[in-house]
Amino acid sequence: METLELIEILSRGEDSQHQFKQDFSNANALAAEMVAFSNSTGGRIFIGVYDSGEVQGLSTEDIGRLNQMIANVAGNNVRPAITPTTENISHPNGLVMVVSIPEGISKPYMVAQDGKLSIWVKKGADKRRANDREEIQRLFQQAGLVHADEMPISKLGVADLDLPYFERFFEQQFGEQLADTQQALPQLLTNMNLMHNNRLNLAGALLFAKRPEFALPAFIVKAVAYVGNDIEGEEYTDSRDIKGKMADVFQQTLSFVLANTRAVQGEQGFNSSGQPEVPRIVWEELIANALIHRDYFISAPVRVLIFANRVEIISPGHLPNNLTVENIKAGNSNIRNSIIASFAAKLLPYKGLGSGLLRALRAWPDIELIDDRNGNLFKAIVKRTR
Repeated sequence: METLELIEILSRGEDSQHQFKQDFSNANALAAEMVAFSNSTGGRIFIGVYDSGEVQGLSTEDIGRLNQMIANVAGNNVRPAITPTTENISHPNGLVMVVSIPEGISKPYMVAQDGKLSIWVKKGADKRRANDREEIQRLFQQAGLVHADEMPISKLGVADLDLPYFERFFEQQFGEQLADTQQALPQLLTNMNLMHNNRLNLAGALLFAKRPEFALPAFIVKAVAYVGNDIEGEEYTDSRDIKGKMADVFQQTLSFVLANTRAVQGEQGFNSSGQPEVPRIVWEELIANALIHRDYFISAPVRVLIFANRVEIISPGHLPNNLTVENIKAGNSNIRNSIIASFAAKLLPYKGLGSGLLRALRAWPDIELIDDRNGNLFKAIVKRTR
């Protein structure tokens, strides 16, 4: 980094990837800053700088002391250990040490202090201790140590299964009657990765329970069709909370979108019902992706918002791990809910393999994809014809 680049960064102030510190004398304070960056998207600490961005400067003795502290903290106070890099940049007011901390691949990272472990994450330009169970679970999820769709649902057992629906699915997939199998139903569901300890897991509940919304009220679709282009507008033409098994939620959400967007006559005859203004495959792919790949550690619904000039499909949870919008446009994928995804290929018009968004974009290029990591959501905005 050159001096001019340093000055330009400092002039912009602190944000979620740039932290200014005058100095460090407390190892645990430094460890907390490192952990917060490692658990988020990485970032840099500028030491020798006031909160205002004004440079205080460091002496060569300061540099030597800080390098030793950083090495000790990264190896001894952070669990698992991390490998930050340092760079000393000249400034008219003195030296500035830049500590670069990459996003971790073994989340969650923790501060070890007095035999206790604490987890820190970034919140804007600041950091905060992570105490919320869902947030900690998401960090374990990012490390591949736990998956939301495997979690057993305490309130749901075999009696909550939509048995006729499951019987039809079983016969279609395996070519035999469920009654002819040699396994008890709980064991069969366990073997199919839909049950654990006589409780339906999240995948089993969302895919095959009669009324999953009773135990999982947040995992629905909230759909609203507005009159204008503003979410704050009070006028709307249709609003619905869409509940039930995932296949039913998919079909009802698709129907809602088709009913509240226009049909285009084109070159068809006058008495024809016309074609959807946006190809149907676009809605199929985006709705399926929202239901299958959302973050189920976040207790919030998928939202479908229809405006006069656009449709927004908003999924809880940003893209997993290091996946980016550019990656998914190139066909890359990272499956967050592997059990749900494997069954969805049999229950929904879903192919997997990272191909769904590519099909949607080929059919209708005017789609904006937003990976909102600060808001922890993923948004697909489909521009409508006028």
